[in-house]
Amino acid sequence: MRGLERIFKVSRQQIAIWIREHVKSLPPLRTTLLPAQPNEELELDEAWSFVFKKTNKRWLWTVMCRRTRQIIAFAIGDRSEKTCRRMWKRIPIAYRDSIAYTDFWKAYLDVIPNHQHIALGKDSGQTNHMERWYNTLRQRQARYVRKTLSFSKSEAFHHMVTKWFITDHNMAMKQSLSLTS
Repeated sequence: MRGLERIFKVSRQQIAIWIREHVKSLPPLRTTLLPAQPNEELELDEAWSFVFKKTNKRWLWTVMCRRTRQIIAFAIGDRSEKTCRRMWKRIPIAYRDSIAYTDFWKAYLDVIPNHQHIALGKDSGQTNHMERWYNTLRQRQARYVRKTLSFSKSEAFHHMVTKWFITDHNMAMKQSLSLTS
């Protein structure tokens, strides 16, 4: 934000207002998604970050549709079953019966119905797309890099910039897949 202050010669508060207004104008996540098809496969994972100080850990839980590579649901919170359940409830109805690939984290085992949950190690390759997406997130959002000087100073901004990134990603994937169809 300091760079934007210098470039546009405005206060940090004005930039914060612009960001809040932009994020409010973003479409709901469900409208950025391509329609679900039968037999979709989902990849679920979580990535660590923090707000203000490293002891204030925040986990970004995401669900990716393997076919479209779009993030169909996300939640930010701790690494508990409660946050996992919140993320699971945000999955659009059309995707709810899909096969879900995860790692062996206990929260997934407690939340995802057994008949559609497949827990595998990272070496299986079944969550590679999700892992790759997290690499892109870390490249483009410094606040998600583990050893960083860039971090969110508030929960609200952490959520806003994450939502903005996911929405932009989904819209780009939607446009890309629409062009190839």
